[in-house]
Amino acid sequence: MLAIAEHGGLLHAPDTYMDKLAIGPGYADGLVDLDAGPAANVKAYAEAKGVAPAEVMVCVLDRPRHEALIAELRSVGCGIKLIPDGDVAGVIAVTDPDETGIDMYMGQGGAPEGVLAAAALRCIGGQMQGRLIFRNDGERERARRAGITDLNRKYSLTDLASGDCIFAATGVTDGALLQGVKRRQGGWFTTESIVMRASSGTVRRVFGEHRRKRL
Repeated sequence: MLAIAEHGGLLHAPDTYMDKLAIGPGYADGLVDLDAGPAANVKAYAEAKGVAPAEVMVCVLDRPRHEALIAELRSVGCGIKLIPDGDVAGVIAVTDPDETGIDMYMGQGGAPEGVLAAAALRCIGGQMQGRLIFRNDGERERARRAGITDLNRKYSLTDLASGDCIFAATGVTDGALLQGVKRRQGGWFTTESIVMRASSGTVRRVFGEHRRKRL
């Protein structure tokens, strides 16, 4: 996957973790907030949607670092969708809960992936916040070299990705967002890709057929 924006439109995120929170379009700005905590965010989202917290589904990466997050989510009674990897697809899934069953995304994942996900949301709508997480002084220094001066800053969607953005991805293995590469008879392979653009609000799915060249 890749994201393209005008010069300066994408946060130069260091290779560290980022705490992320995302919901889909159609809700008041600021409905959820990283500083409010998981339980409060689920309750606020449920009230805005007009459902009980038990009817809200939150997507979380299945990692030991999320044990406390998962415990707090369970205490409020919401559903939890654990995924083994691919948190960019997890964030994108919140834009169509009727199709994906996912209302919110929470948890820590790669910071560069957070910028990719933000670029996708800029194209199709939604809200997202992120905050860089540092495990040691080496990661803090890496952030400073990337131009990050406020190490505790809470980034909004447009802080992460602004202006006209393009997001594109092609599936390698099967996932929630895209089908992976498939081998067909006669040396053919099929791929599924998605291309989005913020300025036009378009989402295109591309199904490709490729024949292996014989040398």
